[in-house]
Formats: sequence, C-alpha cells, structure tokens
Amino acid sequence: MRFANLYVRTAVLASLILAACACQTAHKPVALLPPGTAPALKPLAPPAPAAVATAQPAATQAEEAAQKPASADASSPASPAPASDPVADLIARVEKEYQAGLANHQAGKVDDAKQNFDSALNALLGSNLDVRSDERLQKEFDRVVEGVNELYPGGTGAEGEAQQKNEPAPIDETNGLAPAAEAGVKAKAEAEIRSTRSDLPLMMTDQVAGYITYFSGHGRGVFERAFARSGRYHDMIVSTFKKEGVPQDLIYLAQAESGFHPLAVSRVGARGIWQFMASRGRGYGLHHSMWVDDRQDPEKSTRAAARHLKDLYNQFGDWYLAMAAYNSGPGTVQAAVKRTGYADFWELYRRNVLPKETRNYVPIILAVTIMTKNPSQYGLEDVVMDRPADYHTVTINYPVDLRLVAECVNSTAPELQDLNPSLLRLTTPREGQFELHLPAGTKDQYDTAIASIPTDMRLWWRYHTVHAGDTLASLAHTYHTTAKTITEVNHLDSPELEADAKLVIPVAPGKHPLSDAATYARRITRYKVRKGDTVDSVAENFGVSPQMLRRWNGLRGNSLSGRRVLALHLPVSPSAHDAEVAASRTKSKRPKTTETATTKPPATKSAQIERLKTGDEETTQAAVVHHKVKIGETLYSIANAYRTTVAALKRDNRNVAVLHPGMILIVQHAR
Repeated sequence: MRFANLYVRTAVLASLILAACACQTAHKPVALLPPGTAPALKPLAPPAPAAVATAQPAATQAEEAAQKPASADASSPASPAPASDPVADLIARVEKEYQAGLANHQAGKVDDAKQNFDSALNALLGSNLDVRSDERLQKEFDRVVEGVNELYPGGTGAEGEAQQKNEPAPIDETNGLAPAAEAGVKAKAEAEIRSTRSDLPLMMTDQVAGYITYFSGHGRGVFERAFARSGRYHDMIVSTFKKEGVPQDLIYLAQAESGFHPLAVSRVGARGIWQFMASRGRGYGLHHSMWVDDRQDPEKSTRAAARHLKDLYNQFGDWYLAMAAYNSGPGTVQAAVKRTGYADFWELYRRNVLPKETRNYVPIILAVTIMTKNPSQYGLEDVVMDRPADYHTVTINYPVDLRLVAECVNSTAPELQDLNPSLLRLTTPREGQFELHLPAGTKDQYDTAIASIPTDMRLWWRYHTVHAGDTLASLAHTYHTTAKTITEVNHLDSPELEADAKLVIPVAPGKHPLSDAATYARRITRYKVRKGDTVDSVAENFGVSPQMLRRWNGLRGNSLSGRRVLALHLPVSPSAHDAEVAASRTKSKRPKTTETATTKPPATKSAQIERLKTGDEETTQAAVVHHKVKIGETLYSIANAYRTTVAALKRDNRNVAVLHPGMILIVQHAR
C-alpha cells in the first residue's frame, strides 16, 4: 500500500520522537530508572541554585552525568573532551546507509535501496539521542526523510504494509482541563469514598470533584467507552498486578491514560494502554521495530507498567507521587521534592512545582477510580462491557502476511490485527520469533493450511476459497499470476473448480493485486467530501482499500483538499449479497447509473430515540434496532440499509472500527 508523503513524514517523525524521548512529557525528559534498582528517596537537602535555575532537559543532564567520572565534583577541573562525538558517529552511520540507498536506487536495485533507507531511519529510531536537541541531528533527519519521500512518495514498505491506525490518547484532552465541581458533587463523593473498598488511598479534593463533574457530563462519552473497553482487559490486568505485588486499582491509571485502547498515542508519542515512551519502555523490556511495538501488546505492557510503578513506589514511598512520576518522570518529581522539602503530592500541587499535566494527572485517576467503583451512583449499570478476546497462540519463526493467515482460518485481516495490536503492519516481523494470536479453535486449521505454502512465500502467496463462477483464468487475472501456475501448484487434474474448494495461489513477490482479491460493484457511487475527510478515512468507512480509492480518482496522497466529490465502487462478494440487496432497497429512487453517498452530520447527543434531519431539512423520528452483522457487511452498507450514517453507527457503538460476523450493533434509523 502506498502512503501519502505527508503521512509517511508524520509517521516517521512520530516514531523518532517515541524512540528519543525518555519520559511522559515533552518538556522534561528524565533518565531511565533500571528495573529493580530504583534508589530510595534520598534525605532532603536545600537545592543548589544551579539545580533550581537550570533549564537544561533532565535527560541531557543525566547523559552528561553518566559521562562524568564518579570522583568528579563541582570544584573539579573540566575533564578532557571525549575522543568521539556520539552525534557525529550516529550521523556518519545514517549517512553511510542513506548514500548506499541512493547508489542502489540509481543502479536500479530497488529492494536494496529500500533496505538501506530503512536501515538509515532505524539507526535514528533506535538511538537514545533526541533529534530535537541537536541542530545537526535535526538537519540530517530532515534531509533523509525528504530524500526518501521524494523517491518513494508512498513510503518504502512493500505493498499492503499499511501501519495500524492510531487513536488519540484521552489523557491529552482531560489533563489540559480544569473543570469546576458542581454543587454537591464533592460531598456526595466524600460519602461514597467512606464505603468504597480500594487498595489505593482515595482522597477527595476540589480538583477530584471537578473531574467527576466533567466525566459525568461533557466527558461522559469518553468515560463510558473506556469503561466498556476495560471489560476486555480487566481480568488480565488485575491478575498481573496481583502477581507483581502492586495495588490492583492502579488499573484505573490505564483507563485515564488510554481508555484501554492498545493503539492510543499521545501528543508526545507515549503509546499503548499504559502510554510508555519508547526509551522508558525499552528499560522494561518493551522493544519496537518497523514491524512490532511491544508497547501496544496488552500483556507485555501491563507487566512492564506494574514493574515500573513498583519501582517508582520504592523510590518515593507514596502511590500519589509514584503516579505523578509515571506521568512526568521520576526526575521531575524528585526535583520538586528537593525544591520544597515536601514528599507529598498535594503539597507539591499547592506550591505549583509540578507541570500542569502532572498536577491534573492524579485527580483524574482518583475521579475515574471513584466513579468506576461506584457504578450505580453514576449511572453505569447499563454500560455493555467488552468481553475478553478468546484466542490461541502459535509461535512462528517466519514472516507471514495477515491476509494469508486470515484466508487460512476463515477470518479477516482486521480481526487478526485486533488480536495482534503490537503488529504495526499487515505482516509479522521479518526475523526472529513472534507469538501470533489466532481466533480460538483455529490453531490446527492454521497449521494445516500454512503447511501448503512455502516458508519463503508466506508474505506473497494466497489461500483462496473457490466461489461460484470462479475459473482458473479469472483467478489468474485477479492475482496477477497464470492458470498454468495455479494448476501446477495445486496438482489439479481438471480445469473445473469445485465451489468451496481451497486453492493455493502463487503470487510473484510485489505483484499483489491492488484490490487484493476484492470484488467491486460496477455501479459508481459518488461521495460528497466532508471537512476532515482523508483518503484513509473514506476508504475505511466504505470498506475499500485506499489504493483503489486513489486509483479510481487519480489521487496520490492522503489529502482530499480541493476535492468535492469522489467516485468509488462498493465492495461486493458472494457472501455479502444479502447486505448489498438490503442496501440497494434504500436507493431504489436514485438513478441506476450512479449513486450519491451523502453523510449527515453526527448527532450531538446519544439517545435511544432522537430526531435526525435529512438533507431537505425534513424531520423524522429515529427508531432503535439491533442489527446482527453478516459476513461481508461494512459500516457503510449497514448505514445505507438503515438510512443513517457511518458516524452515527460509530457514535452509538463505542467507536467500533472492526466488524465481526455475529456482532450486534445498535442502529438508530429514520422511519
């Protein structure tokens, strides 16, 4: 899949920032505390003037301290300059790979060139140096990215290697607020605390009451979606925390941070359910590459979070300070304690010596804890909780495309991405082992099917279920191969194909069809572009691939700036016939040659029955139904069938992005 130039640049920059930053805030990165060796809180002493006044990032200070001899003190003479310059050494390595890539590209060695460019970027991604802190690094980074983007506007990845779509981390919005408490909220919450059992100390302040008011009103949707998603991970997290010896109610830190979304990414690059920065994550065994990011693995990141929180508690001796240090880094909190002489979060809050985001952080977590542990008092009894994912694990030591895996187990690539959130692309890592999660009960089915695909072809070949009307010629055309090759690989004695038969499809590397075996309706659908739309968002809503959408409309990037209407073809497959018929019933009054897809603005308030306005300003009542998802259905086909919008479906179903057959959707449709 080809990416837009801007998208690739943004993704690479974000990844670089992830690897370079060492704390949860962009302003004050701090040095990593090694697991299990966190020092005890030192006796308080008046701070040195330089320590208070310095504006130098803590990570830089720590880096310099690491280079300073142990016997050195403030009065010691300056040590000789080190023989080597880490920044210069890194630039030299990056430049060597970049120049090799340019040479290979010029010589027509495309794959070698891409590997060189990826190695150059990986050198930056794997570095502990902050690209923003050194003008030379920033200049080199800009030059490499711009050069690669000029040669490969869609990125250097192979076809179909689209990265997972990130979700904004809720903490970015909430910790920038300062909500006031409504009358009576604080007194009510104080009464609830007295009867609330928690292994964390619960305290009621004006700030905590303000966030309870916010989550009960304007922030209700954010809170409920996170509360519902907690059902998927609750048992795993509580069990892990119990095993690691930390308070189990620290689970609510994740609810406040990420809303329990493995793909959540903050503005400063913290990632995953537990919002680890890259270098902090590496200190606790969470590694990332171009293919995998362990911070997005719920189980691995939960173990890391438990150990990190335990280390912070061992350092500060207080869970409130430990939570504050989790947000801004232990160095920031330690400095605040030394400046004031108080190892107490609320005293540091009162003296305004912590970053604003950190001051709000603990009250947010306390508000979430109090509300979640008192569901009846806050109207949460009717929230439908997500269920834990049921999956089996198979350990593989070869790269494989998730679309091939899906074909082997009669699943879908999005479902497999959902089960394997640590995968950044539609393929498993090129090297090493990977624990692949499969739908429950399909392990043996996968082992049998994948055995028919050569190990070195599992990124390219496909496993096809024959549908009525399929022929060797049509399959060869669809998959960019030949009928003879399909016949030979499958040892076919006859050109006749039986329905539901399984065929191995040998696809030459790099020759995946743009549609990847998808079938599209001949009828043209015209979509009116709305503000904020992108190629990726429209493609997702309609269940088509971004590359096909670009092909149909002569687009190159991800931006739809200047475009008012898009032409597209809806996806069709034999198994989706019923969905297509249902959708077509709502369009019988439209011209037969084209359809017009218009998206109504989403309603501003969720309700079981509400009034929606159609395009001609007539008002109709919306009826609530429960729709069972069929194989092949998309958000768009369901929205059309019920005369509603994709935005409304997502709003009323906790921002659902992946549909599974049998899933029940709440639908409010005009009648």
